Amino acid sequence: MTQLFEKAKRLVSESIVAPKGFSAAGIHCGLKHKKKDLGIIVSEVPASVAGVFTTNAIKAAPLILTKETVYANDKMQAIIINSGNANACTGQQGLEDAKKMQLLTAQKLEISPNLVGVSSTGVIGEQLQMDQVEAGIAKIEAGNKLENAIDFAQAILTTDTVMKNTAYSLEIDGKEVIIAGVAKGSGMIEPNMATMLSFITTDAHIEQKELQALLKSTTDVTFNAITVDGDTSTNDTVLVLANGLAQNDVLTPTHPDWQQFAEVFAQVAQDLAKMIAKDGEGATKLIEVTVDGGLTDEEARKIAKTVVGSPLVKTAVFGCDANWGRVICAIGYSGCTIDPTNILIKIGDITVVEKGEPIPFSEEALTEYLKNHEVKIYADLHQGTGSGQAWGCDLTYDYVQINATYRS
Repeated sequence: MTQLFEKAKRLVSESIVAPKGFSAAGIHCGLKHKKKDLGIIVSEVPASVAGVFTTNAIKAAPLILTKETVYANDKMQAIIINSGNANACTGQQGLEDAKKMQLLTAQKLEISPNLVGVSSTGVIGEQLQMDQVEAGIAKIEAGNKLENAIDFAQAILTTDTVMKNTAYSLEIDGKEVIIAGVAKGSGMIEPNMATMLSFITTDAHIEQKELQALLKSTTDVTFNAITVDGDTSTNDTVLVLANGLAQNDVLTPTHPDWQQFAEVFAQVAQDLAKMIAKDGEGATKLIEVTVDGGLTDEEARKIAKTVVGSPLVKTAVFGCDANWGRVICAIGYSGCTIDPTNILIKIGDITVVEKGEPIPFSEEALTEYLKNHEVKIYADLHQGTGSGQAWGCDLTYDYVQINATYRS
């Protein structure tokens, strides 16, 4: 953490409506049996918008529509989201339903449809119950209180066990600027990206081009550095709205506070990414892998993600098995440049491999360390100056149970 980031303040009220001019809501419209399943975020004014989306060739209807909306317009003012149904693999009817959600929301707010984004999450291959969605859109009313933000955070969840929220404030040009984020994601998490929805709001004044570039570079080292189970979803979306109501001078890479803004923005994304990894379906532990000495940063990140994504590493962490061989094995099949005779590996603070060879360590102490809810694995490849991190979770009996009965 740099001195620039240390100037930021994490807000006690970590809510998506913390930045000026944003409101939200979440209600039950009937797609789920009892839980909230329809959410909305609204900006008082059209906001600069940036988005990144799944790399799966099969893309859900709302994602296709929203991606087109983001790329065709520099602005967005509202996002309507449903859970309980992904509206994916639903053909032309699915696309028409997504467009109807967009139109109905625009009419309710009296804004242009091209200022509305649409997201969905849930079961694939089932048509939306549009009568319930329509009634929900007619009923939903956004507010700027903490309870409104909590309702929204609950409305976008599927198999998640906890809400995922974060927010920071910083000073730019003598003005308070707030960046806040909310996310859902628990299974099918192998970003680029996954069954993951994330929404970031800020009252900073920043144009779309700079915001999109910042989101893309940030995503590479945060949302794209997590994995739960290796599956990539049809609905992954990260959207950022920046409405400028903090009234700072426009932020560009030449602005003296740009680096500070970029670091706090990245921290918001990292917070959400780690929360998603920690809340993996059935998970009991967050695993953080750090790799230094890679040939490049990109290779170091790839190796870190390979290790944290290894089913054998995941199960070893779950079982508190001090089996470092699974870590070095994953490094070896990562496809990156390594020297097997020059690798150092630590689990926690305990060194288990040096110069590619095992060294004596206390099995009892390492087993005890692996009982923690957060487990850190470190590798130094001694190949270059590249560094990278990735986050994931252990693989448990409950993961199988949850996904074996997902539709029941």
